[in-house]
Amino acid sequence: MSKRTVIVSGGTIEEDFALPILKSEATEFVIGVDKGLEFLYRQGIKPDYIVGDFDSVSKELVSYYRKELDVPVREFNPVKDASDTEIALRLCIRLNRKEIWILGGTGSRIDHLWANVQCLQIALEAGADARILDSHNQIRLIGKEITLKKEEAFGPYFSLFPLEMPVDELSVRGAKYPLKNHFLKPADSLCVSNEFEEDEVTISFVYGKLILMETRD
Repeated sequence: MSKRTVIVSGGTIEEDFALPILKSEATEFVIGVDKGLEFLYRQGIKPDYIVGDFDSVSKELVSYYRKELDVPVREFNPVKDASDTEIALRLCIRLNRKEIWILGGTGSRIDHLWANVQCLQIALEAGADARILDSHNQIRLIGKEITLKKEEAFGPYFSLFPLEMPVDELSVRGAKYPLKNHFLKPADSLCVSNEFEEDEVTISFVYGKLILMETRD
């Protein structure tokens, strides 16, 4: 089983949160995406790939990695049909990376965040586990039943949102607010800020895709 791949994108990156992930033995592969490259450079971390249109990072920095460190660079025209993070995620899929963590996928630009959340579907359809993380949030997309363990949870709260279409026969067991055979529509806020009641929470449904947000204050 392949180890973790970390995509470092151009959103907000908190050093104290990101560095332990990037320097962990579980992280095998790093992709620098556009402005995220600046964070890697400041921390002395050499990425395995560099991806982007580089409209938010200096040409000198890209040249340094390309020419001095011989890092493979995939450069794209700024006028393109996909975000830099989506391009990096598709690269991961082509390289058969199965565990993908995205840092710098959140921040002040909500449009960028939402685009990144939607991109998780690319990984789900390819059978990969991709998630967006910052110090307060872990966001992933699930297409089948999942069990969350309290001792392994990212935070004390979790929320569920349907992606694209309603989610049919949604059940949540072991939670403070249990649910049974609920038809969860995109306009339904019922599943926001649930909590563990038991040591395990099981989320099941028969149709649809769920955005799972695990959060902490």
